[in-house]
Amino acid sequence: MIADHGESPTDYITHHLTHLQAGSGFWTWNVDTLVMSALLAFAIGLLFWLAARRARSDTAPTGLTLFAEHLYDWVDGQVSETYHGDRRFLTSVALALFVWIVAMNTMDLLPVDLVPDLASLAGAHFWRVLPTADINGTFSMAFVVFALIIVGGVRAKGIGGFLHEWVAAPFGANPLFWIPNAVLNLLELLSKPVSLAMRLFGNMFAGELLFLLIALFTLDGARLTDKTAILFLVQVILGVCWAIFHILIVLLQAYIFMVLPVVYIAMAEEHH
Repeated sequence: MIADHGESPTDYITHHLTHLQAGSGFWTWNVDTLVMSALLAFAIGLLFWLAARRARSDTAPTGLTLFAEHLYDWVDGQVSETYHGDRRFLTSVALALFVWIVAMNTMDLLPVDLVPDLASLAGAHFWRVLPTADINGTFSMAFVVFALIIVGGVRAKGIGGFLHEWVAAPFGANPLFWIPNAVLNLLELLSKPVSLAMRLFGNMFAGELLFLLIALFTLDGARLTDKTAILFLVQVILGVCWAIFHILIVLLQAYIFMVLPVVYIAMAEEHH
């Protein structure tokens, strides 16, 4: 899509990287992130509901139902390789994370001006379409993982066992090592959600920025000249090439965010 906003390259990129916000200070909400995340979650839930509604015990699954069953079986197989207890809940969490993050990441493949221009028709001056390029969104998901790690550890070991491990590992239960043990365990625990959030955010933000840079080739597309036509062709070629490569990033980042929480929860439930 040819960009034509009468802006300088800096203004164009800044505009596309600005959130539609509500509130102020600490209670500032990125409305576009919340709306896009909720809409995609609803769409995914609706698709799986339709797949379940179409499932029948007397016939082989087809179409959407077959795809949903294959996807569930694949995710369940990935979880079973790491987690050896009752994995029904973890499989559900992993499936939800994977399909939701894939859906959110895929928004980066839309033309960079398409959704913001549609949002402007509704009076929204700013609109970022990619929820996973918002650090607040990725940290929110990582915080849920953080809570599940703690809950899993307490459930498996009890509060006493969980706290004892914090002061007894890795240097032993000597009171002299309680504080170093607690500090190291705290750093290890915090590093897990932080690395999850930053990895997903960093990769998707970089991808979004590169699509914006490609869009700059025809920023002044309203003035149709031979040079503009050539730049448009270059833009299309670069955009297609990056989009094909970016599909791998979309799937890989969703896979990583699906697998690592399972690994972390399995580690938290192990007895040391």
